[in-house]
Amino acid sequence: MFINPLDAGFLFGYDIGVISGCLIMPDFIRRFGELDDQGKFFLSSSRQSIITSLLSAGGALAQAFTSDRNGRRGSILIWSAVFTIGVAIQTGTTFSIVQLTIGRFIAGLGVGALSVYTTDVKADQAISLYNSETAPKALRGAMLVLYQLQIIIGIFLSYILDLATHSISNSASWRIPVGLQLLLGLILLSGIFFLPESPRHLLGTGRHKEARGVIAALNGVPEDDELVDELVAELDYAIRQENDGGKATWAECFSARNNLWKRTGNGMMLQFIQQLNGQNFYYYYGDTFFQSAGTQLNPFVIQVILGGVSVIGTIPALRLIETWGRRRSLLTGALLEAACALIAGLVGHFTLAPPGTPQDQLTTRNRRGGDTLIAFAVLHLFSFSIFWGPTPPKSIALGSATNWLWNFLLSFFSPRISARIGPLILLIFFGMLLFGYVYVYLFVPETKGLTLEEVDEMYRSGVKPWNSPSWQPSLSREAHEKALKELHHEKRESPELAA
Repeated sequence: MFINPLDAGFLFGYDIGVISGCLIMPDFIRRFGELDDQGKFFLSSSRQSIITSLLSAGGALAQAFTSDRNGRRGSILIWSAVFTIGVAIQTGTTFSIVQLTIGRFIAGLGVGALSVYTTDVKADQAISLYNSETAPKALRGAMLVLYQLQIIIGIFLSYILDLATHSISNSASWRIPVGLQLLLGLILLSGIFFLPESPRHLLGTGRHKEARGVIAALNGVPEDDELVDELVAELDYAIRQENDGGKATWAECFSARNNLWKRTGNGMMLQFIQQLNGQNFYYYYGDTFFQSAGTQLNPFVIQVILGGVSVIGTIPALRLIETWGRRRSLLTGALLEAACALIAGLVGHFTLAPPGTPQDQLTTRNRRGGDTLIAFAVLHLFSFSIFWGPTPPKSIALGSATNWLWNFLLSFFSPRISARIGPLILLIFFGMLLFGYVYVYLFVPETKGLTLEEVDEMYRSGVKPWNSPSWQPSLSREAHEKALKELHHEKRESPELAA
């Protein structure tokens, strides 16, 4: 039976969403905001950006210092503990914005490190890598979508809890949703003890017997089954091929050997484009943004709607990523999201009342404009969840680091930009999505149904991205046949293996 640590995705998503509602809770503003000229507390755009963005500022590459020594499971365990400590610091804060932001930075260090795994130039997300190395080939794409689904469910449930507690008049309004992450961290800490180590990592460190046991358990067959022999032989062959070139350096990520620079560039660019799709602006600052949109709907209710739509949109991606493929999904999503961002930005700019306008002074035009903006925000997030959310490959540490870097920059600068230009900030995302469409068409090949080794071969072959959907691998078939020959040769020479 296949097992995987998807709780980490839920934990990550919950942490993304929970701060959005806190930013407009009265008690939170009173404790961490500033006094205006009328003696009222408010959270300036600069404080909003610092509180929110420091989660993303920590630890994108920290996993590299522990993964090789402690394995996948050990690394997940260590950084889950770091995350839990960061949450405890946040929850215990009374009035110190410094303590709050330090807690978010430490929590970000933990959750950021959980998203990165590095060995030489090959890397992936710790959780996603664990899934890709323990899932059967046919399920690998679906498992990465499931990881994304867990993130979105975490965001959605954090919005529900924010809605449920926001009317409490004391610090429980924000301490309850923030403090719940302590429970999530403890669940991940305890759950990891019941999961097996990655068989690829076990083989790479010479623990062949343990690797055979894990492979047998994951495929539901006895350890002496021929399927286990074949899978072990294939993994051994792939590991030897990977190690033949010696220890790689970070500079080699951009070398011409095997077109590594293309793969590195695509990983970094897709993460960069994904972060500027516009979805994280809604996830992080939706409550604040919609509060000034002049709609009669409660901003907490709007966020719950957006979260629910995101969950619903991610579910069909489970099938779509393996049928339509990644390339077509990215192209379609870029166009749909760009249209939503353009319409919402222009409608918001020309119809919304200035921020702070009393509800009784809003015109029919203002209200309809706010409702239209929200409708296209819903469509935007629905399109993102289907096409862009689970699709960009997280295949290198530099790509994941790029993801976290731009996540930080977006969360840091978005409230400052929005405070100056309002809904026109959505036109920035519109432009990025058009750029994303062109980039994907010209540079991103289709990897549907391919193993990691087959993707390596495709990049080496030099096939044009627009011709890649019809490309067929050959080296992986040769590797499989060679591994089988070596296995049969060993069985003939070793009576114990033959038995």
